[in-house]
Amino acid sequence: MDTATPAVTVALHDGTSVIAFSGQVDARRHGELLLPAVDRVLAEAGTKLDAVTDVVVGVGPGPYTGLRVGLVTAATFGSALSVPVHGLCTLDGLAYAAGQEGLEGPFAVATDARRKEVYWARYEDGRTRVGEPAVDRPADIADALAGLPVVGAGAALYPDAFPDARGPEHVAAGALAALAAERLAAGQELLEPRPLYLRRPDAQVPKNYKVVTPT
Repeated sequence: MDTATPAVTVALHDGTSVIAFSGQVDARRHGELLLPAVDRVLAEAGTKLDAVTDVVVGVGPGPYTGLRVGLVTAATFGSALSVPVHGLCTLDGLAYAAGQEGLEGPFAVATDARRKEVYWARYEDGRTRVGEPAVDRPADIADALAGLPVVGAGAALYPDAFPDARGPEHVAAGALAALAAERLAAGQELLEPRPLYLRRPDAQVPKNYKVVTPT
């Protein structure tokens, strides 16, 4: 599952292929849409939640509120089912999907970070990220990514900075699950299911409270 972008996406993978998936794009309804999506996917696959052996969740980067919906839900499932919970970079899932659709590297992935910024990373191919994800203004990285295709909604939002925008725009849980299954089968360790925020949340505790004392 992944809620790090406006897409609320869930998939069930049997270790070989995706057997059911769901995806809806709505940046304001992650908490409302995620559990019904899980129910739909399980019903489509004709199975129950207790058949799940592993949970994979996108860890971002992404906005604080949406991202934690998926992470908390994944942690809850892991605890209730006593199964491992694995994290995977959301940008890696987008890159993998682009590679599966035929895009050859090098390329970059960019998602909307709001505040007129993007979360982004460079890739040698659909499976190989170069460096760590970052958050920047599109104009500040346009020269560094000049000549590269850029996958994701971040690219579509800023065509002046990223003229060669490519799909998919949003991450799909099927790609995330397939990449995770591939890495687990190869004996690779996945990330801890902890949020990759890259910056402080919008909501902040005021630094200076006005002290009010009873009289």
